[in-house]
This record gives sequence, structure tokens and C-alpha cells, in this order.
Amino acid sequence: MTTPQVAAGSKSQVAYDWIRERIARHEFGPGYRLVLGAIAAELDMSVVPVREAIRRLEAEHLVTFEKNVGARVSVVDEDQYVHTMQTLGLLEGYATRLAAPHLTADDLAHAAEINARMHRLIDDFDPHVYTQLNQRFHAVLFDRCPNPDVRDLVERTWGRLAGLRDTSFSLIPHRPRHSVEEHDRILDLIRDGADPTELELTTRNHRLRTLDAFLDARHPETAHRSETT
Repeated sequence: MTTPQVAAGSKSQVAYDWIRERIARHEFGPGYRLVLGAIAAELDMSVVPVREAIRRLEAEHLVTFEKNVGARVSVVDEDQYVHTMQTLGLLEGYATRLAAPHLTADDLAHAAEINARMHRLIDDFDPHVYTQLNQRFHAVLFDRCPNPDVRDLVERTWGRLAGLRDTSFSLIPHRPRHSVEEHDRILDLIRDGADPTELELTTRNHRLRTLDAFLDARHPETAHRSETT
């Protein structure tokens, strides 16, 4: 494995990016023990920047510390996933509402191209690639949100889902097809200059339908439905 170059940024940032990428790709799965010394040796740096990176990941709920064990990749917490998805639905819906008047024809074409790739991926499904494209699609739509605090909250909430999103789509193989169709609907609303409240609710409910599908897959004996329209 090629050791990352540290000249372009701080060693702590390099360690953070390196660990976070492996969590997102499930190379470091839930419960995986993060041995600081081994990571430091892999990255050819001291333990200090690795420890700083681990603290950042802990603040993002991606890593937990256990007494007499050390740092581990967080185990999937269903309640945390539910709460995060509910929060993301609210934030993403509002961010998209604010961003819509500022989106250009090029922005919408870019989002449509990403969604077309997602359509093509469905028949040969790769949850990791699909998840990356899904995040990119939504990022195009909220990136022009004029409220930087709202944008930051959306991005932070996405970060809290790292390592969980691939798993969720693997559990609900029928959901991606409906999801990309809902993306088409969101794009149509933006192009048509639809009522901002309708756009916000459609975007929010799009997120909550994924949550509903996830909960139904985890608990088939019980119907779970968010307050979607």
C-alpha cells in the first residue's frame, strides 16, 4: 500500500481522511478495533496526530472509546440512525427549498446526469457506489443554499451516517429504484418553479421513505411509517 503524502496537509488531517475512508468503505466495520500504534506505523507518523483524528471521529459518532479496550468503529445504533435520518430529512428539505431559486441550468443538468447514472446502476447494484452518487445528487441541490449554517448542518448530518448508508441500502434492495424516480420528481419541481413548500415537503418525504423502508426491513412484523404525504 502506498503511504499517503503528508506535505499537502496536516498529519492529523491525513490520518482522519485515511480512517474515515475505510470506515465508509466498510474495510473497518462496526466494532473494528482501531489500534493507534498500528495506524501510525501504516501512515509513517507518530501516534499524536492519529489520536487527534480519532477524537474528531468520536465527535462525529463514528468511533467510540471503550474502557480497557480503546477505540472501536461505532456499532450501528438503530435509534441513532432513525434520529439522524429524521433530522436529515428536515434539513435537506429546507436547504433544497432555499437553494432552488439559485440553481442554474448547468446545476440541474449535472444533478440529472448523476441520477441517470444511479438509474443505470440499479440492475447491477453496488450499494457503496450508489450511496456516493446519492450524496452527490443531493449536494448539487443544496450546495447553493444561501444560508451557510444550514449547509453546514446538512453536511455534518451526512457525516454522522458514514458507514451506515451502504448497509441500509443493502437491506432494502427495492428502495433504490423508487428513490431515483423520486429524484426525477424533485428535479421536475425545481425546473417548473413549483411552490417552495411543496418542494421542501417532497424532498423531506423522499428521505423519510428511505427510513420507512429500512425500518420495515428490520422489523417486518411491524409497519413503520413516518409522517409522509
